[in-house]
Amino acid sequence: MTVPMHVKQVIYRNGEPMRSIYFPNGGVVSITTTLRDGTMVESSTVGDEGMLGIEAFFAADAVAAGDTFMQVPDTDAQSMKVDDFRRALGHRGAFHDVIGRYAQATLAQLMQVAACNLCHSVQQRCARWLLMTHDRMHEHDFTLSHEFLAIMLGAQRPTVSTVAAALQAAGLIRYKYGRISVRDRKGLEAASCECYAVMRAHFDRLHG
Repeated sequence: MTVPMHVKQVIYRNGEPMRSIYFPNGGVVSITTTLRDGTMVESSTVGDEGMLGIEAFFAADAVAAGDTFMQVPDTDAQSMKVDDFRRALGHRGAFHDVIGRYAQATLAQLMQVAACNLCHSVQQRCARWLLMTHDRMHEHDFTLSHEFLAIMLGAQRPTVSTVAAALQAAGLIRYKYGRISVRDRKGLEAASCECYAVMRAHFDRLHG
């Protein structure tokens, strides 16, 4: 079933039982972890290469491991009831194998993001995040607020403004009125940490 997706739409809340899984047809969806003081930090992102609700691959009574919401809007998503999803997995055919490979790539992304958040600068992480979003949107321009970018980077909004201004001054992006345009893809890759290439390789293997 095709369902519409809109910016800031909450797909799952942390700890809630999952009733359906989703395959986005575009845009970028964020999965975040919220600390006791209200700080939200990105755990992973999903685009049209993946699915929302990978927890259901591991258990029929899966619950959401984080807050999941639409961050960069685009089109819609294909929805599937968890019971139907589990039934399809039970056939142990091509569908099961594809979802299994995606689950592995997702785990690898989680591990890489944890290391990236600890070891790399906000500017490197910002470049990495913009590259991943650029890949998923399949276009040079996309909408992204300071609020969302701060959440994704686990940084304060003034820090995000400073980093975005630096990337813009270097001619790598143009950022105005919540709209980002990637101007120099190669330069942005050079400004990123090693994590972008590592994460990209994990997902490229899904299509290998």
